[in-house]
Amino acid sequence: MTDASAAAAVVVIVAMEEEAAPFLERAESVTEVATGAHAVRRDLGFGGDDVVLLRSGIGFANAVAAAAYARYTLGSGIRVISAGTAGGLAAGVQVGEVVVGSRYLNLNADATAFGYALGQVPGMPAAYAPDAGLAAAALAADSREQAVRPGTIGSSEAFVVSDRALRFRADFPDVLAVDMETAALAQFAHTHGLPFVSIRAISDLCAPDGTEFLTHVDDAAARSADVVAATIMAL
Repeated sequence: MTDASAAAAVVVIVAMEEEAAPFLERAESVTEVATGAHAVRRDLGFGGDDVVLLRSGIGFANAVAAAAYARYTLGSGIRVISAGTAGGLAAGVQVGEVVVGSRYLNLNADATAFGYALGQVPGMPAAYAPDAGLAAAALAADSREQAVRPGTIGSSEAFVVSDRALRFRADFPDVLAVDMETAALAQFAHTHGLPFVSIRAISDLCAPDGTEFLTHVDDAAARSADVVAATIMAL
């Protein structure tokens, strides 16, 4: 895959190698490309489509660095999908469900003293929206085998366990899922005019420690990858 041919590619960004693994298992071919940065890039043969898989590392800064690499290496025609795992925050969310983000919030942002909404970065929208076409394709992947639902995804730089979850549930009652990258990627996509959607599978319910996450991370990553693959095939 050359950079010229990748200009219209789908770029899938995951934080961890566990989240990259199911894509590598599904790919018809895998070519590792040197990035000169922290991110790991693999170009995938994926059902006849060009897919660039970037493992960014965890957190806002790593996610944005990977997105910037993709935008300035592959061009402005890319479509960006954030994939992988998330914690379930709202009541009724279940481990194994896949949430297709309908809104994205930065749970760390608090400029309410200046009249901004809680979760709104000054100068940015109160919430970021996904690309309508990408979101529709992802939601169409719903099946009896895999529950897919739309909802708000919030992001925090801190891993959300029970005490923090109680505060976030009170402050952000409409947030279904929480992760550590989506809102940063959504902001980058917004400011650079890139089509974007986040497709995250619930690995845990913000339990007191990380045990539940570690138990379900591989299964959740595979479920997210299933929906991402169906989304890409529908584009």
